[in-house]
Amino acid sequence: MATPRPRRASLARRLPFFYGWIVVAASFVTMALAVNARTAFSLFLPPILDEFGWPRSLAAGAFSFGFVVSAALSPLLGRAVERCGPRPVLEAGAVLLSAGLLLAPLVRAPWQLYATLGALVGGGMNCLGYTGHALFLSSWFARRRGFATSLAFSGVGAGSITLLPWLQSVIERAGWRVASASTGVLLLAVLIPVNLVHRRRPEELGLEPDGPPGEASRSRPTDTVVDHAWAGVDWTLSRALGTARFWWLAAGYLCGMYAWYAVQVHQTRFLIETGVGPSEAAWALGLVSLVAVPGQIALGHLSDRIGREWVWTVGCAGFALCFLALILLARGPSRSLLYGMVVAQGLLGYGLTSVIGAIPAEIFEGRNYPTIYGCLVVAAVVGGAVGPWVTGLVYDVAQNYVPAFALAIGACALSAAAIWLAAPRQVRLVAGRAERRRATEAVA
Repeated sequence: MATPRPRRASLARRLPFFYGWIVVAASFVTMALAVNARTAFSLFLPPILDEFGWPRSLAAGAFSFGFVVSAALSPLLGRAVERCGPRPVLEAGAVLLSAGLLLAPLVRAPWQLYATLGALVGGGMNCLGYTGHALFLSSWFARRRGFATSLAFSGVGAGSITLLPWLQSVIERAGWRVASASTGVLLLAVLIPVNLVHRRRPEELGLEPDGPPGEASRSRPTDTVVDHAWAGVDWTLSRALGTARFWWLAAGYLCGMYAWYAVQVHQTRFLIETGVGPSEAAWALGLVSLVAVPGQIALGHLSDRIGREWVWTVGCAGFALCFLALILLARGPSRSLLYGMVVAQGLLGYGLTSVIGAIPAEIFEGRNYPTIYGCLVVAAVVGGAVGPWVTGLVYDVAQNYVPAFALAIGACALSAAAIWLAAPRQVRLVAGRAERRRATEAVA
């Protein structure tokens, strides 16, 4: 009797081209729920401050503490994905994130806030969010790497416009505790089954990046490599740590995430204090992620044509403009400044996510990329942790947000400069630039 072929091989035959996009769709759903469940801390913060009367830096520090936990987990995530694949990592993240939200209603002391909405939610989101998905999504695409990754990450925007306003309405009707528990139940019900589709690499299903066997070689430029000596290295973590490029990437990610989370955590409270109503402030937070959907997709596609450094710079400029609008808003409510801030932050700033995994993948491409990326994320997590805490601390000292927002603008400039110094374009060309180089060589 012939031995039946494995189920995975049969699935590969039935879905040779589409399976990569099924992975993208599952990531889209996961990001829509998981990232916004973490972002909801900005909505929980005002009622928590009102209820307990804690200093703003102490309460916001719980969000930062979640990043400390994420920093400790990030190197382990890369190794876990290498050995076990993404599915166990994502499912563990769903359990941790849901547990933090379900236990948060029991909070009565700061350490409990740090344990639930800090450690459990932060650790779970690290598995489910940008870090967890960047560890394996890049393996599924070569020519369309930026576009596919940005499409998956745009789920954040699709989820924000529904989840965050819904959460704010629950907070207003029943309180932040009910809103937190309800979100925990929703995440468990949806994320556990959705993440069953994930695989580490297309080769596990007999596929290649961008499609069935032979598709990558037909659609990808034959020579994207600029620095053949660099690309020929079998990159391990120890080798990567010995390069300047690794540390420039780390600096760029640290400063970029500093700016991102400095505004995300404090935005709602700041807007309310400037005279914006709580509901409109919640809608603004959701709209940021909504307008990020076309921005991320467009910038991800653009990065495949013009290069990753340019798109990272556009994202940093978006956050700088966002902080400038907030500084001007400190003088008083202005609807044009409010929605200008939303557009700058979402449409441009969130474009960072479309290349955050592609940049190191092109510099340190190889079998050890998940481990290398996991260690790079430590720097990003540190930036995300320090941003909200320093912003709250500066506010407590100065009694206004303007100095903290000016500091964040400086972080944006440093982040853009560091990615240019890392120079992924000098290792591998993106598809669009490789095609133009090939056309120029053919004419010559």
